[in-house]
Amino acid sequence: MNSLEQLRDAEQALLQIFSGIDATVKQNLTRVLNSFRDYSVGAHHFAGVTGYGHDDIGRETLDKVFATVMGAEKAAVRVQFVSGTHAIACALFGVLRPGDEMLAVAGAPYDTLEEVIGLRGSSQGSLIEFGITYRQLDLTSEGTIDWSALSQGIKQNTRLVLIQRSCGYSWRPSLSVEEIGKIVTIVKQQNPNTVCFVDNCYGEFIETQEPTHVGADLMAGSLIKNPGGTIVTAGGYVVGRADLVEMAACRLTAPGIGSEGGATFDQLRLLFQGLFLAPQMVGEAMKGTHLTGYVFDRLGYPVNPAPMAPRRDVIQAIKLGSAKKLIAFCKAIQQNSPIGSYLDPIPDQMPGYESQVVMAGGTFIEGSTLEFSADGPLREPYVVYCQGGTHWTHISIALEAAIEAVGPSHL
Repeated sequence: MNSLEQLRDAEQALLQIFSGIDATVKQNLTRVLNSFRDYSVGAHHFAGVTGYGHDDIGRETLDKVFATVMGAEKAAVRVQFVSGTHAIACALFGVLRPGDEMLAVAGAPYDTLEEVIGLRGSSQGSLIEFGITYRQLDLTSEGTIDWSALSQGIKQNTRLVLIQRSCGYSWRPSLSVEEIGKIVTIVKQQNPNTVCFVDNCYGEFIETQEPTHVGADLMAGSLIKNPGGTIVTAGGYVVGRADLVEMAACRLTAPGIGSEGGATFDQLRLLFQGLFLAPQMVGEAMKGTHLTGYVFDRLGYPVNPAPMAPRRDVIQAIKLGSAKKLIAFCKAIQQNSPIGSYLDPIPDQMPGYESQVVMAGGTFIEGSTLEFSADGPLREPYVVYCQGGTHWTHISIALEAAIEAVGPSHL
């Protein structure tokens, strides 16, 4: 079969899964609409204030809407967060104090957090340099949580556990909300005062609940990923227990200011509209991951997650096995992107990443990973990570070119 026939075959095989995704979208959109209605969101909430950002009713209402959607006490949704990593760093520096221990329970963290923690780099003011100790529980050989180690892994000074929901640049299953709830229960049984913090990047609106619905104390993510609905131009969020959100906000601004300040730079309409669009956009991306996984599995490549497996984030990983194929794949995606289709992706260093990265990012919002993009570190075993997609049909078009570019696994 040629690439078009392979994709048509995949679409037919996935019809039932696509229908299930539509049902999830409807449930999540209902939750968003109910929150908009509960807080009487109107056009007057789109007009932000200037300067310090005091008494911004739009921003304050958005925080309440977002917290309710996420099943939490409080949220701080801010365009001043540069990225998800920035929001996560504010949460970590906000909660942790010298002498505290931070425990990563899902193996090694994402590349960009290594310098925040202090595992790479020096003299940048990392957590370790501020006297916070770091420990991690490695995954099992199957790439899953080591439940046995977790059941006895919490110490008296374990102030915070880091739960990374998405697989990041590792070959493991991303965590379900149910699994995160189980982690929280096991941690709290050993030390009720330990803060369960979730890196929620790539995971919002995948399921009908979020980690804060099942006991997570604090959560952070990016607005140029899922909850921004592909139209928010910048920002991030922290959400969870009110006192912990305020601690994180004090690291974004300053003690004494916290969540009370921060102008919104006329972005409030996009922030509200992006949240409204998010469930649908995430649904389209989920369909794209199934389609990508299905066709490349049939071509003989290892894929994660498996084609028919439930999705836990908007990422589909494909183990291509060579630098040549990784670059060729990204080039095909870039050529079928709406922005910068004339550019050739080349491997290069990116801030926060250990290895050179090759990236196809022809998106309207720079770095947006809810828009269709693909990237991977230039290191063995040369895995490409596809994410996002505003229309699954666009993903299908791009995949036609990617299939032609890399061919079957045996070639």
